[in-house]
Amino acid sequence: MSREAGWVGVRAAGGLEAPGYDRTLVLTVLCLMGISVVLISSASVMEAMHRFGNPRYFMYREVAYNCMALVLGLAVAMVPIRFWRRHCFHCMFITIALLVLVLAVGSEINEARRWINLGFFHLQPAEVLKFTWILYFSSYVSRKISEVQHLAKGFLKPIAFVAVITCLLLAQPDFGSLVVVTIITGALLLVSGAGLAKFFILGVITAIAAAAMVITSPYRMRRVLSFLDPWEDKFGAGYQLSQSLIAFGRGGVTGEGLGNSVQKLGYLPEAHTDFVTAILGEELGFVGLCVVIFLELVLVVKAITIGFRILRRGPFFEGYVAMGVGILFCSQTFINIGAASGALPTKGLTLPFISYGGSALFMSMAAAAVLLRVDFEARHGLISKDNREDG
Repeated sequence: MSREAGWVGVRAAGGLEAPGYDRTLVLTVLCLMGISVVLISSASVMEAMHRFGNPRYFMYREVAYNCMALVLGLAVAMVPIRFWRRHCFHCMFITIALLVLVLAVGSEINEARRWINLGFFHLQPAEVLKFTWILYFSSYVSRKISEVQHLAKGFLKPIAFVAVITCLLLAQPDFGSLVVVTIITGALLLVSGAGLAKFFILGVITAIAAAAMVITSPYRMRRVLSFLDPWEDKFGAGYQLSQSLIAFGRGGVTGEGLGNSVQKLGYLPEAHTDFVTAILGEELGFVGLCVVIFLELVLVVKAITIGFRILRRGPFFEGYVAMGVGILFCSQTFINIGAASGALPTKGLTLPFISYGGSALFMSMAAAAVLLRVDFEARHGLISKDNREDG
């Protein structure tokens, strides 16, 4: 059989008939990156002035990170998906090594050891994990689909692997990244047809483990209690959340205007990273927040739509990768905004393409570029049933 004859007609069955890269996906990412530069330049002024004596310090770094991310995204988009399918295990092995390494030589910031100092920026292995776990677990599900659907071991193997990852993440500690990895795992198991019973079991195990970790850690207990009522200790455990809520309240519908935030002037910690959403709400209001949510939603809908179109033809690696990327962006956006608005406990997760930080931006760009490549190969009918055997 010729190579052309072996290709699956995904575009014919799924409606992806137009060739080329998805311009909407590219423009959405570029818009988010542009908003990020403007927002970071405003939100980080006081922090940059206080720490470095230069109010534009973080803005310059964010511009540099964005330029490097664009180069990275272009390079990743040129890599065939079969490369990731064949080398996902090696990527996962390197990630595990980084998670171990950060515990030994990582930089400790705010009582957490999550970063490896590379000089020009701090690498956060947990961000790398989110990307490589999507690749690795997508490969596992596509190759072991029968085991995942019908045998207990097909379900228990990834859960055991997640347990190892859990130990490494909690040692840092990084509970937020663990939540994202768990959501990706559970969602892909559900999409693969593992069944609601197994999904329910995973949910119960996760809930019990999370409750145990909160109860046994005074630090996590304080964060949960402050989430339930931040005003009870508004100058202590609930300080960050209460200041974030004040920012949203000041912003109202249309905001105070770009650059006119008061909370960024030393009142709200992490104003340009985890809580940049609060500054967005204060300066650009509910309208500006809706614009960013809409752009993030476009990424999520694109990813899930591409994934479903491919998976209708079979358990293809590419389909699960697209679904995983969509789940990643959806969960991080939901948790970040939920934490900043007081709907969820604070988790220390960034808003994709918006929050300041090199590691998060690079991995978000890599995920978006892989999604772009998946869509490209689907449009050109390059997804083959034979490809599943490459993993």
